[in-house]
Amino acid sequence: MEFLQGEGGIEMNLETWVFAVYLGGLLLIGYIFSKRAARSVDDFLLGGRSVGPAVTALTMQGTSMSGYMFMGGPALAFQQGWYALWYAFGDAGGAIINISVLGKRMRRLSERLGALSPVEYLGKRYESSLVQVIASVISIIFISVYVFAQFIAAGKALTSLTGMSYLPALLIGVGVIVLYTVFGGYLAVVWTDFVQAIIMVIGVVGITAAALTHLGGLTHLNASLSEVDPSYLSIWGKDLAYQGQWGVVLGAVLIYSIGYMGLPHVVVRHMSMKSPKTARTAILWSASWNQLFVFAPYILGLCAIVLLPNLSDPEMVIPELAYTFFPGILAAILLSAVMAAVMSTSDSLLMQAGTILSRDIYQRFIDQEADHARMVLVSRLLILLVGIIGVAVAAFEPPSVFDLVIFGFGVLGNSFIVPYVASVYSKKANRVGAVCSMVLGAVTHILWTEMDLESVTAVHPFIAGLILSLLGMVIGNFFGRAPSQQIQNEVEAAKRGRKVSRALDRNSSRELAPEARNIERHIRGLQPSSGSA
Repeated sequence: MEFLQGEGGIEMNLETWVFAVYLGGLLLIGYIFSKRAARSVDDFLLGGRSVGPAVTALTMQGTSMSGYMFMGGPALAFQQGWYALWYAFGDAGGAIINISVLGKRMRRLSERLGALSPVEYLGKRYESSLVQVIASVISIIFISVYVFAQFIAAGKALTSLTGMSYLPALLIGVGVIVLYTVFGGYLAVVWTDFVQAIIMVIGVVGITAAALTHLGGLTHLNASLSEVDPSYLSIWGKDLAYQGQWGVVLGAVLIYSIGYMGLPHVVVRHMSMKSPKTARTAILWSASWNQLFVFAPYILGLCAIVLLPNLSDPEMVIPELAYTFFPGILAAILLSAVMAAVMSTSDSLLMQAGTILSRDIYQRFIDQEADHARMVLVSRLLILLVGIIGVAVAAFEPPSVFDLVIFGFGVLGNSFIVPYVASVYSKKANRVGAVCSMVLGAVTHILWTEMDLESVTAVHPFIAGLILSLLGMVIGNFFGRAPSQQIQNEVEAAKRGRKVSRALDRNSSRELAPEARNIERHIRGLQPSSGSA
């Protein structure tokens, strides 16, 4: 990368200028929505429940994919070959399952309960402060783990893009994310995610097309991989590391196919939809975007085995390929896609962490009388605090992006999938079942990972945690009180939905009844009654 010497000795390259414009655009979006965000807590935390299908779908997908898809996913494929595609197969259907299972019902029930965060939703649905406290603790800890992974990815991506050292790159990238999230609130997050999701898919498809064209297509790629090491072509990983371990393979598929239903920063998108009907169109948008995007990063990891055999850091596959096949400015635009993935997840994680700390901890346990202005201020300060802590941790470069994302993702999924699904499908699911499900799911995944029980049992930590979480819900529901009749009624109402209000339904029935009787008379060959049109 060639640098341009500016006045005062400041060095900037063309790629940096392109990316600076991109970051400025994100800050502008934050500024545009800053005034609306300050109007009320509902506007700041959920955008006034006004988000349409296309934005709902792309913000959900942009948030879901994260820096993992541009760094962790390609790195796994670079190290393990075609085995890595098991994660992509699950991911391809993840959005459809997530929105189909939870979308409409969670949107209806969260509004009926007056819940503004996924954790508050659990507390109100299960009528338990303990449920809300446990959910808050798990969410804050493991959302933070997820944030750290994104910040590391941000630092690495900006280092590749600008030539800066890791720490200044980290500070700049994270600083922009924190600023537009703090000032713009939820709507700034979803609209920046929408823009970034488009950049992500264009960038990754462009790089993949160039790499495959250079290699002569998938057939020639496979032939080249076979020459390097035939085991790269196996579904069991390099050197057949996972041969016969279907419990590991199933976990790799399920973690992304159903795991999104347990992520607070993803399921909050159900709560912010304009209406339950939004879910139907959002599924089409999500499914289309997913098919274009989810396989490409893994395929690029495979391409890098052949094209970049001496690559020292597998997580830099996409940045290296971008500069290999594209001129400087275009590479900068494509690498903006990497930062788009990082930012679209980081802002949502920060927003959710601030929401949980302000709404579910501060307002519930510290200042229950806090007004709208104070709650918005507290949310902003707490988002800023989480961002500062995240920078401090990421500065030390903890484990790889892949390891952190899989761990944080898995614990959150095992903690919340079962309670969220049970909340809208079972009116009898109670607080004891929810507590047992969350605790058993989280503890199982943590111990399974830390004690490396996967290598002993050939069962993925996600599968183990999911089974124990489900058992916790089933067994726990035999103990404690059933939900109140009011909650049971609300769950039933959320299942059925109502296309029109009760008042409108009653009024329409009164107006249409005479016309219905006249139609019946006409069919029977009778004269219409007086007063008919």
